[in-house]
Amino acid sequence: MPESKRSTQLFEEAQNYIPGGVNSPVRAFKAVGGNPLFIKRAHGAYMIDEDDNQYVDLINSWGPMILGHGNEQIQEAVAKAIKDSLSFGAPTAMEVKMAELICDMVPSIDKVRMVNSGTEATMSAIRLARGYTGKSKIIKFEGCYHGHGDSFLIAAGSGAITLGEPNSPGVTKGVAQDTITVPFNDLNKVHEAVAASRGNIAAIIVEPVAGNMGCVLPKDGFLEGLRSICDAEGIVLIFDEVMTGFRLSKAGAQGVFNVQADITTLGKIIGGGMPVGAYGGKREIMDFVSPVGPVYQAGTLSGNPVAMAAGYAMLSQINENETLYNDLALITSKLENGFQDILDELSLPYTINRIGSMISLFFTDQKVVDFDTAKSSNLSLFGKYFRNMLDNGVYLPPSQFETYFVSTAITKEIADDIIDASRKSLKALL
Repeated sequence: MPESKRSTQLFEEAQNYIPGGVNSPVRAFKAVGGNPLFIKRAHGAYMIDEDDNQYVDLINSWGPMILGHGNEQIQEAVAKAIKDSLSFGAPTAMEVKMAELICDMVPSIDKVRMVNSGTEATMSAIRLARGYTGKSKIIKFEGCYHGHGDSFLIAAGSGAITLGEPNSPGVTKGVAQDTITVPFNDLNKVHEAVAASRGNIAAIIVEPVAGNMGCVLPKDGFLEGLRSICDAEGIVLIFDEVMTGFRLSKAGAQGVFNVQADITTLGKIIGGGMPVGAYGGKREIMDFVSPVGPVYQAGTLSGNPVAMAAGYAMLSQINENETLYNDLALITSKLENGFQDILDELSLPYTINRIGSMISLFFTDQKVVDFDTAKSSNLSLFGKYFRNMLDNGVYLPPSQFETYFVSTAITKEIADDIIDASRKSLKALL
């Protein structure tokens, strides 16, 4: 690990005042060993820690910094907004502009409600689906993460059609009884679950491309199959595009796979780095949200003017850049090919999953299509690889079960540096 005296000192101090010393569990480095690095600034493709070590950033704030750190237009928009006040708790013109732009970019969204995080968006979407349909149960998928709402912290039962069990203290069995968990990419299990609770399922919620078991793509026909099931059974289809929204295309994963959701949840990129979430969808569903409809949802800081300014500056740049996604895919493909060449040369077992600018390296020779196959990866080997990459100046997500995010700030030259660092790091494993 790089020299980290200041980070170590801060982590020791933080543990006295913050649970585990971090404000989000994966940051604690428990999955990879060692102590977390405390970051003090970032620009472009690089982050710099409190000990002045510099790293190429392949987390990019878990996705939002698609244009790299310190984007000039976003910073100017934020600086301008701050001059008028940090918050009003009242409507602003920027909220209207932001909502209009989102609806214009994502065809399945007629109306959108701003919230403060991806978790808040998914919690609200589930409540809305239940209120709209008058049904209580939801179906989610193993390995898909929708934030820390009670309804989502549910482990699968003993069979595909059994109801779930809480997998976190504080989640009641009563809540778990309304959540059915089935394997990702398995339409047969979805059909079984729907049949077992026919007439009682309000929503199916899914990450169209999973990002929290590593990058896992939908099989051909999976998303289309979910759409057909929901249409036939009167179930609301929710795409959790907190990660994939504006990451894979201007219309998110829906623009790539040509399957539209009834409700879409968004976050990360729409805030330009500020804490923002949103949920939107069909007009007749969204009109069930208060104050026009009966489903209550509110937020003091929802539509915060600074966050809206940052998000609008971000989405405007994305919307105006015709080559953005092709450029990102080319750079990420270059990384993929470089990793493959090294791993083949060293005869290490691996699987690489990639779509656009999301990519994951799994240390397993199994094809990774769901959570079970993702768990076949050698976690110890990944931990060593992660630490070696830090030594070589590259900051990966500190968990095997997280996707890498590539930004436009990563040039061909920086990609070559990442590949060179990977070669050194992988050779050190042998």
